[in-house]
Amino acid sequence: MGNAAQKKALHNYRARLGRRGLKRFEIMALEADRDLIRTLARRLAEDGPEAEQVRAAVKTAVAGEPPNSGGILAALRRSPLVDADLDLSRLREEGRVVDL
Repeated sequence: MGNAAQKKALHNYRARLGRRGLKRFEIMALEADRDLIRTLARRLAEDGPEAEQVRAAVKTAVAGEPPNSGGILAALRRSPLVDADLDLSRLREEGRVVDL
């Protein structure tokens, strides 16, 4: 980058990013992961509830911690049908007679 106008524009751009709390990073990755990494970076830069979910999932995956067990059981216990008095039994039928 040779001319002063380009340097000034780059400096101003990075200053605007800094005011938004963002920082530019350069990383090394496989070409096949380019879109994935860009999408991930965009999602994290939004800084909303989805970004928090993505951040937590990536931290767990990178840390190598095992996932919490009992997730299905906990979801079933949170179900609105927990206190419902449902009769899930069914009649037992022998079937029909077929003449072959």
